[in-house]
Amino acid sequence: MVTVTGLTKRFGENTAVDHISFTLQPGQIYGLLGPNGAGKSTTLKMLTGCFFPTEGSITIDGHDLFQEPEAAKRCIGYLPEIPPLYPSMTPREYLSFMAEIKEIPKGERKRCVDEVVEKTRIGQMQDRLIRHLSKGYTQRVGIAQALLGMPPLLILDEPMVGLDPTQIVEMRSLVKELGKSHTIIFSSHILSEVSMLCSQVLIIDQGKLIANDRADNLQPYAKRQDLLSVTIGCLAEEAQAVLQGIAQVERMEISPDGEGQCTALLYHAKGADVQGEVFTRLHGAGYKIIQMGARSASLEDVFLSLLDRDKKKGKQPSRRKGGGKQ
Repeated sequence: MVTVTGLTKRFGENTAVDHISFTLQPGQIYGLLGPNGAGKSTTLKMLTGCFFPTEGSITIDGHDLFQEPEAAKRCIGYLPEIPPLYPSMTPREYLSFMAEIKEIPKGERKRCVDEVVEKTRIGQMQDRLIRHLSKGYTQRVGIAQALLGMPPLLILDEPMVGLDPTQIVEMRSLVKELGKSHTIIFSSHILSEVSMLCSQVLIIDQGKLIANDRADNLQPYAKRQDLLSVTIGCLAEEAQAVLQGIAQVERMEISPDGEGQCTALLYHAKGADVQGEVFTRLHGAGYKIIQMGARSASLEDVFLSLLDRDKKKGKQPSRRKGGGKQ
């Protein structure tokens, strides 16, 4: 469906995207992960033809995006992080306008608008002004415009951003449904959503693609395979003082967990037994152990471990000028 080869984008001395390559197969949902400034949005903008790459190529459904731009772009539906909506229009007026912009034949426009209104379930809101819609419905209208013409590839930049928990559940259901008939790639900072929605995860850091695999296959990438979780009857700073310096614990995160207690996550070498040392230290300090047990690494744990491993290779952060999201 999509082949990306050696894709690179430089802004002056700053390399925002650095020779990344990947393929997207039909009928799959792909998640693009990375910290702020990693190059996610720049990558998506090149995939849509909004940015011209410094180097590399993109082929979409057999069409080179930069040699056959019109044919390639007809295969793409794009939802930017901030949907390009007109608040003084109703969703139906806006979608009809966008159908004209996309050169959908006049005789087919009403049918196409009806189709995307039904798919995104915005029928009850289609005649209200967009300025009066909730954030969740605004995102749905944005996705509806991306769906006009039923392109095989949907590119969604942070579709969950700014949504409340109920809206996130509704958006998740919509993306899952659309994934049955479209190839979807979306960027997100919500790791739990990526693990629930995506068949494949791409992780980008400092412009480089550092992982590309199924979500359930990412665990072997993590250096820290084992994790001990301890809930303790003391303040976080007290637990920090008692537990620091345990042999084979490579990273520790402690956060408040209710009044007068905290939870410590201790990342340690695979197979290492650190529970005895943790128990001895906490018991000796007189702190109550409310719960202690091992748990498997989550996608978030793998993500943080991969970023940490990437930085320890000796890479320096890219120099970014003028701020701005990339």
